[in-house]
Amino acid sequence: MKKQIENRDDVAFLVDHFYDKIRADKEIGSYFNDIIQDWDAHLEKLTDFWEMNLFGVKKYNGNPLAVHNEVDAHFDGKITSNEFGIWLNHWFQTLDQHFEGENADTLKRRARKMGTFLFMSMFEHRKKEN
Repeated sequence: MKKQIENRDDVAFLVDHFYDKIRADKEIGSYFNDIIQDWDAHLEKLTDFWEMNLFGVKKYNGNPLAVHNEVDAHFDGKITSNEFGIWLNHWFQTLDQHFEGENADTLKRRARKMGTFLFMSMFEHRKKEN
């Protein structure tokens, strides 16, 4: 039987295992590995982000839209919906591998919305820059 996502430790486990997959992915790993200098700090920030999204804990401090727009600019606007699809598939696989229940389903829905929102923001930002 898989576990329910009940607390920050579960979110941290999810984030750590998810980014192990992302970092090893041949198609999208380089986007992350080239940009992220301090993985421990990044994983902590992402745990804060997803904990806030799931449990309302207000530890996260950041601007995901601005950060992703900068990353996209760094890679000359080459990030496409394909990369977001790979990211989302890894997220779903990691959740399905380790967790079940309402919170896992909630994190799937929110990741899908977040991916769409980030990609659309990057697309709009590209139009403004050109």
